[in-house]
Amino acid sequence: MQAPAPDLSLYRPNVGVVLFNGQGRVWLGRRSKTRGPYNWQFPQGGVDEGEDLYAAALRELHEETGVSTVTLLGRTEDWLTYDFPPGWNGSKAQKGWLGQKQVWFAFRFEGDEAEIDLDVHQPPEFDAWRWGRLEDAPARVVPFKRETYEHVAEAFARYAPAPGQTRRGWLTRLFGA
Repeated sequence: MQAPAPDLSLYRPNVGVVLFNGQGRVWLGRRSKTRGPYNWQFPQGGVDEGEDLYAAALRELHEETGVSTVTLLGRTEDWLTYDFPPGWNGSKAQKGWLGQKQVWFAFRFEGDEAEIDLDVHQPPEFDAWRWGRLEDAPARVVPFKRETYEHVAEAFARYAPAPGQTRRGWLTRLFGA
């Protein structure tokens, strides 16, 4: 039996971004306020009241990474949710949210890496960044977000090379012959 769908009104509206580079690697940021080892994640953030989800994704990406030179690859259709763990004392939980509901966007980074600037918005969300493999991201995020990251990795797998796949094979699969 499938669990009933959560009451989405109890979850903070949020967007997440998976940023792919030209080699099919994804941008991962190390959260400045989260201790390791599960302190790497994709850019994500809240949606302002009345804000378009796509506009929110572009805003959050720029605020957290400095990146604005992107092309949309795709997005998830439905809300994905995660609950804050018991005893979580973060600011969103203190405001009464059970967790977050997210729509995720996949973008291709079209700029130069010099565009990446973690200090665009203060205080910075991340203190370091790196390119990684999409399928490795769920193991790097805090455990309560892991299931959501697994769904995102599955949804956007078509934009990343399969393990062991050559760059040419990946480009052929992505763009055709």
